[in-house]
Amino acid sequence: MNVRRLIPTTAVAGAVVLGLTALSACSTSDAADGGNGDKLKVTASFYPMQFLAERIGGEHVAVTSLTKPGVEPHDLELTPRQIGSISESDYVLYLKGIQSAVDDAIKQSGVKNTVDAATLTTLENHGAEVSGHDHGHEGEEEHGHEGEEAHEEHSEGDGHNHGEEGGADPHIWLDPVKYAEVAKGVGKSLEKADPDHAADYKKNTEALVGELNKLNTAYETGLKNTATKTFITTHSAFGYLAERYGLTQQGIAGIDPEAEPTPARIQELHTIAEKEKATTVFFETLASDKTAKTLAKDTGLKTGVLDPLEGITEKSQGADYIEVMESNLTALQKALGAK
Repeated sequence: MNVRRLIPTTAVAGAVVLGLTALSACSTSDAADGGNGDKLKVTASFYPMQFLAERIGGEHVAVTSLTKPGVEPHDLELTPRQIGSISESDYVLYLKGIQSAVDDAIKQSGVKNTVDAATLTTLENHGAEVSGHDHGHEGEEEHGHEGEEAHEEHSEGDGHNHGEEGGADPHIWLDPVKYAEVAKGVGKSLEKADPDHAADYKKNTEALVGELNKLNTAYETGLKNTATKTFITTHSAFGYLAERYGLTQQGIAGIDPEAEPTPARIQELHTIAEKEKATTVFFETLASDKTAKTLAKDTGLKTGVLDPLEGITEKSQGADYIEVMESNLTALQKALGAK
């Protein structure tokens, strides 16, 4: 039950305090200088951060996302114009460890008012298999070797730095409870950044947290009684979600959504699927379904979409975070045999 943490609680608290102290220096007059009237000029790294900034900031912010719809966030390369736009921002919201190009650009931008969402909640370590009962550690011991190899290649090769800080999993937005914690921190930081509109930021934060709490209740209720607790996915992004709702995530080849499974891993997953009565191999909207289809063909399983919500496109099963998460719940209920 001993869960390895990315950052000690005291360090998180310290980081939040430092972040809020820095943000207090920013005011609406700073925003006016940014050329957006009296709106706070906000840069968000990718969709989950953009959604928070837009919903909490409301009419008082002008939000720009560095990751355009349909672009795989982990593969993002910034243009000189984008790097320049970061430097001109009043407020930057990002999630360290997802996009190394963004992490580097923010570090070099000189913008004081930056908020790293990872400091607003607690990150954990998730292996290829993540169980809601053992926090994934048995799974890491049993199935972690291939995942570790894929993990090392992946974190070095494409900027998806899960290996940073001891391999912590950054996919916190896929757990509505953790996402609500982040939302509260973002709300407080915006109140400090733009005190003239603090009441509105507080109100918007409370409304969003209320929606996320309802979403959490829907997941708790909808996944309480299922025929199986195991689901298989090409992209091991759902560790926090699995842990929250007592499920077990089986990743095909670690954290790389494009990775080809080894014959040994396919055989292992075939055995696990039979034993745990798993029915479905999930793939995602922004990556190829080739791996999922290969495994499904070899194991006689179905395929389905489980969206890690790294971007919204016309293919997304919903117009925003809440709607896509509801679609994910429906997909999980079907795959797990919810009663």
